[in-house]
Amino acid sequence: MAELFKHIYWADIGQACLETLSMLGAALGFTVLLGLPLGVLLFLTGKHQLHEARVVYRLLSVVVNVLRSLPFIILLIVLIPLTTLLVGTSLGVPGTIPPLVVGCTPFFARLVETALREVDRGVVEATQSMGASTWQVIRHTLLPEARAGLLAAVTVTAIVLVDYTAMAGVIGGGGLGDLAIRYGYQRFQTDVMVVTVLLLLVLVQALQMTGDRLVARYSRR
Repeated sequence: MAELFKHIYWADIGQACLETLSMLGAALGFTVLLGLPLGVLLFLTGKHQLHEARVVYRLLSVVVNVLRSLPFIILLIVLIPLTTLLVGTSLGVPGTIPPLVVGCTPFFARLVETALREVDRGVVEATQSMGASTWQVIRHTLLPEARAGLLAAVTVTAIVLVDYTAMAGVIGGGGLGDLAIRYGYQRFQTDVMVVTVLLLLVLVQALQMTGDRLVARYSRR
């Protein structure tokens, strides 16, 4: 067994896991913080919604679609100057978070918009008929009614972020992806590649199971 995993240094593996979790936590937090209001705005300005504004909706849709269509590896490279300006480096955990947020915020915003569209329109109209403002409709009706869908959206986004953190290893982003590329791929250390892939699979499975339980718990169906 020792010979099979002769290139494995568990201290490095542990550090890479911590870096991946740090990137995931920070990027997911900023993505939800930015993507939730963007998704709500997309919903509100959509056709036949509370504040229909076709020009605003189309403009937002173009921006969201453009960012979603860019392959993440290209986005990583394109954003290097901006990332360096914001955090002082384009390497390691700090240098990976801005591209992760830019890459996943539009994706999450679309999921939020979809979740809000599934809310029963009659419930929204009933809230409005009682004199509720737009903010009150959002806070007390839309978000609570769409809670299960929003939790599912967060789960899917978190899993996408795990994939992106692994991809960020191509430009020295740190974490398990960086370890897999530097040692598993470039130095042909298959055991390192196998261990990092298994750890990423375990992380994704844990996120999916947690998300599924939360959705089941808060679902009204």
